[in-house]
Amino acid sequence: MFVLNSEYGTAGDQQQAIDMLVEQIRDGQERCVLLGVTGSGKTFAMAKMIEELQIPTLILSHNKTLARQIWQEMSGLFPENAVEYFVSYYDYYQPEAYIPGRDLYIDKELQMNERIEQERFSTVASLVSRPDVITVGTVSTIYGLNPPEVFQQNHLRLHVGQKADPQEVVRELVGLQYRRTTGEIVRGDVRLRGEVLDVWMPSRDDPIRIRFGWEGIERIQVCEAVSWEPLDEFEEAWIHPKEFYMTSEERFNQALEDIEHELDSRLDWLESNDKGIEAHRLEQRTRFDLEMLNEVGSCKGVENYSMHFDGRSRGERSYCLLDFYASNAEQFHGGEEKYLVIMDESHVTLPQVGGMHGGDFSRKKNLVDYGFRLPSAYDNRPLRIDEFQELVPQMVYVSATPGERELRHLAEVTGQDVPEILMHVDGGGGSRKADLEKPREKPTMEGILEMVGGVAKMEIRPTGLLDPSIEVRPTKGQVQDLLSEINGRVENDERVLVTVMTIKFAEEVAEYLERMGVKAHYLHSEIDTLERTEIIKALRLGHIDVIVGINLLREGLDIPEVSLVAIFDSDKQGFLRNERSLLQTIGRAARNENGSVILYGDSVSPSMEAAISQTVRRRRMQDEYNKENGIVPRTIEKALPVMGSEVEDLLSGVAGTGMEGGKRMVGKRAGKKGVEGLAQKFKLGAGAWNSSESVLDNVSQPEWVEAAYHALEGEEEASPDLISRLEREMRQAAERLDFERAANIRDRIYNLKNATN
Repeated sequence: MFVLNSEYGTAGDQQQAIDMLVEQIRDGQERCVLLGVTGSGKTFAMAKMIEELQIPTLILSHNKTLARQIWQEMSGLFPENAVEYFVSYYDYYQPEAYIPGRDLYIDKELQMNERIEQERFSTVASLVSRPDVITVGTVSTIYGLNPPEVFQQNHLRLHVGQKADPQEVVRELVGLQYRRTTGEIVRGDVRLRGEVLDVWMPSRDDPIRIRFGWEGIERIQVCEAVSWEPLDEFEEAWIHPKEFYMTSEERFNQALEDIEHELDSRLDWLESNDKGIEAHRLEQRTRFDLEMLNEVGSCKGVENYSMHFDGRSRGERSYCLLDFYASNAEQFHGGEEKYLVIMDESHVTLPQVGGMHGGDFSRKKNLVDYGFRLPSAYDNRPLRIDEFQELVPQMVYVSATPGERELRHLAEVTGQDVPEILMHVDGGGGSRKADLEKPREKPTMEGILEMVGGVAKMEIRPTGLLDPSIEVRPTKGQVQDLLSEINGRVENDERVLVTVMTIKFAEEVAEYLERMGVKAHYLHSEIDTLERTEIIKALRLGHIDVIVGINLLREGLDIPEVSLVAIFDSDKQGFLRNERSLLQTIGRAARNENGSVILYGDSVSPSMEAAISQTVRRRRMQDEYNKENGIVPRTIEKALPVMGSEVEDLLSGVAGTGMEGGKRMVGKRAGKKGVEGLAQKFKLGAGAWNSSESVLDNVSQPEWVEAAYHALEGEEEASPDLISRLEREMRQAAERLDFERAANIRDRIYNLKNATN
């Protein structure tokens, strides 16, 4: 059961929009649209819908930064439920490609983020085990996964209170390729001694100890590898196979035969079409892959043969996260269609989903045509837009600026006449070749919205805040002009967002502001996923005062402390400066009562004119509503975040929550450097965060570590328990042969004892 935990209720025009959407969904309407201006509480409205509908929900976002923010908010609103995070686990990914014009082959390069991998694992673990799942994800959800039943068969879930026999658990682990031993235990081993079962997953630095009692499993602990001292305790553990990717021997052997057969057919075709070079290249590469598969069970680029290993037919889509949702809905809610997809910032997310397949196909076409891959490589692909739309039973498009595609869908499913202006767009991600020509002058977004009925609207903010005031200024001396504005905001303890056109200019502006004494940092797509979240947290906390970005500062970024948004090159026509982009960027200043926007440009473009006109209209309407209801605008109050709060759990291999709200252990720990190693990555500010000596000062620590710091600073007395805890930590470090850490802890204990005396 989804239980919403909030200190406040609906306000403004939230409730009427929520009621309208819930009624539409219950009536079976396949596509709905929610227009919510920035700061109108769209995330809270989503949460209220989920609470009323009581069905599992997938929230799609177009970028990882916004997805993380929504995940944080939903986690706070649904503390008793499984709120999961599912995004791409690549920090860097260069796909395999071939450029014929330059005869250039580019090999695949990637860097996986193990912390994100843990959270993806936690997502599918929740979907196969509990009914109350909310997932916040990106376009990664339309890429291939194993079928839900295969995941369940090849993973073992253990939880406290489970009535399980130790011998039976050992048999299941042996079935997952673990080696049973009675002596010393190493990675990939299991050991049963009486009622105590020790398991060491290959992906973890520390083994797991499971204690059984008369009623089944009593405790699940992670222990130190040498002393077996308990390090942490979990309610639930998902144990993966000794080898991450498993398939039956019969399926594996059949796949090799199928690959061989496809290779022979393709070679015949290439040679009959006078493509001897391509045939030779393909045979050499594929024979090598087959040899590697025979000898070691895997090869580089094995994903290109996924069709054969899955047993799929040519053209058949692969399984994805939506199949897990359908399976969850059927298992717990009585029908595979009983789940909801909410597409946040749909005007960006929907075209992104639609474009994935086309980009993947065009890249693979060169690889197949020129003999680098078999045609079956085409079937290792994301969903096509038509497959995605067919899989989703009901979807709510949410945006402050809904696009033509969403409005066309709404008109079609509700039986309305599709307006002429919408006839040139297709049902997903691109233009539609129609008999009708596009109108010469495209109407404004407001004009299009008046043509389609049934759109739920939230234009009155619960806080009474108005749309920000807007000022247009010339580009001459714009950076110096901005600096004076920033200094005024910093004096009032307010923050500033600056949006530019290129990555290089973003970095240059941030560095200039740093030289001028402003704590600034740039934010763009080349920054690590979780690091982006930490940068935004640092802005809210005041470790930095200005973020300079490109497209990441538009949709959904929720920072109440921001009172000024500056837009460079606002008069340039194009994607980043069209009407929707300008409205979205202007909205970033709509959560603060002093919110204002500066548009730097030497002329007023049609997009600027439309965006300013709509903002002025809404501002007037909101002001009238406030006067009628006696509302005084006030800045949104939002709890300040804690630096590194999620990072610490992920470092320990913790993601998601168990059925009773306890910790769930998944996957692996990310590296051996711990919090200190990760913290050093967060060098916020073009120079540094602030004047403190250590970045680690800004990362949250366990309570006993914070107590040690307070004791060292003389703020409170060191307790015997604290000193005992540190001594135990020192001994464990020494046993791990980590003598440098042991010496540091020894010195800390010495200082604490002296401070106490």
